[in-house]
Amino acid sequence: MAKGMDNNEPMTAKAWLPLIGMAVSTFIFNTSEFMPVGLLVDIAADFQVSEAQAGMLVSVYAWAVMILSLPLMIFASRFDFRRMILGVIAVFMLGQAASAIAANYWMLMGARLVVACAHAVFWSVASPIAVRLVPLRYRPMAMSVIVTGSSIAMIAGLPLGRMIGLALGWRATFICIAVVSLLLLAYFTFVFPKLDSGAPFSLRRLPELLKNPALLALYVITALMATGYYEAYSYIEPFLQQIGGMSDQSITIALALFGVAGVAASVLFSRLYDTRRFAFLAIAVGGIAVALVLLRVAALAPASAFALCMLWGVCGTATNVALQAEVIKVSPEDASPVAMSIYSGIYNLGIGTGAAIGGVASVGLGMGSIGFVGCVFVAASCALCALVLPGAVKKVALARLAAARAERRARRAERSR
Repeated sequence: MAKGMDNNEPMTAKAWLPLIGMAVSTFIFNTSEFMPVGLLVDIAADFQVSEAQAGMLVSVYAWAVMILSLPLMIFASRFDFRRMILGVIAVFMLGQAASAIAANYWMLMGARLVVACAHAVFWSVASPIAVRLVPLRYRPMAMSVIVTGSSIAMIAGLPLGRMIGLALGWRATFICIAVVSLLLLAYFTFVFPKLDSGAPFSLRRLPELLKNPALLALYVITALMATGYYEAYSYIEPFLQQIGGMSDQSITIALALFGVAGVAASVLFSRLYDTRRFAFLAIAVGGIAVALVLLRVAALAPASAFALCMLWGVCGTATNVALQAEVIKVSPEDASPVAMSIYSGIYNLGIGTGAAIGGVASVGLGMGSIGFVGCVFVAASCALCALVLPGAVKKVALARLAAARAERRARRAERSR
């Protein structure tokens, strides 16, 4: 939370303007990350590679974010949040421009890695920045705004990128993202406040985070859930095309429904999460597992496929925002960006691994198998949510309470001397 901002302060334009900018940022970052999913067939045809090889653009990007999130966040922690976000948007814009002019598959892969560097830092700080821009009582709303930005990317960003790609070629989509990034950079220059990011994080503090049982449980849950989710989602376009026999227009609608569902999930999160945290998370993860196991059957008719995409999107978005909120809750405030960078790295490990497993499953077992394979991972994640996470969070809360009591006793003893 910014200096001087307390629980009783109202939301003002000074808080709203940068928060809206952060929502737009999540929109373009989320659109960019999964843009190859909606353009997979065209990119593969242009560079004369298989769809599975084109899908590696998603996997390698995600693995790069996984590897780079922690070291880049530790480096970035020496800068205040304003300079950090301006630098991240600038690097992101350059990567998009390079993607648009890539002459071959490997140049596109390199340009995507530049974007991944910006992504690695952005998703580490997006939620911590959002909650620090607003008074304490508005923090769930700030998290929901970030989720809404991501969801609108699914509603409008990915389908719009796909439509631009189909009409003008996939390169035009990257050009559009670069232009929006330039406009956002100018906007942040004027509205983003000076916001201290705290003391630079030292690697010596890393064991403190890794010994936190709640964080460890959340990281394992995240890895399993993301692996299962993206094992199937990374190949949703060819799945709906080959198994469902759906047209390009119907596939675009299906992708948009993920985003519509995400907006609904953000509303549910802001209203239900604080009162039923663990039940909310377990039900959301369980919903993903149900969606994946029913995917093959639902694809037989467009109406059922659309309904399933809504369920999948609601549960997926709700799970992601709830996991992020839990990471922020159970980690020390001054270390939350680094805790989030580890979360982002692990989430992207799941994305990359899931996309790779999906490629193997689609070739070895057939495209129709991707939902069943993904469900195995998500079901394991759901079990941990229900059986392990509540106890781990309670253990951290009790340890913090004991530490606070000991600190108060020490202060009283110091004053009595």
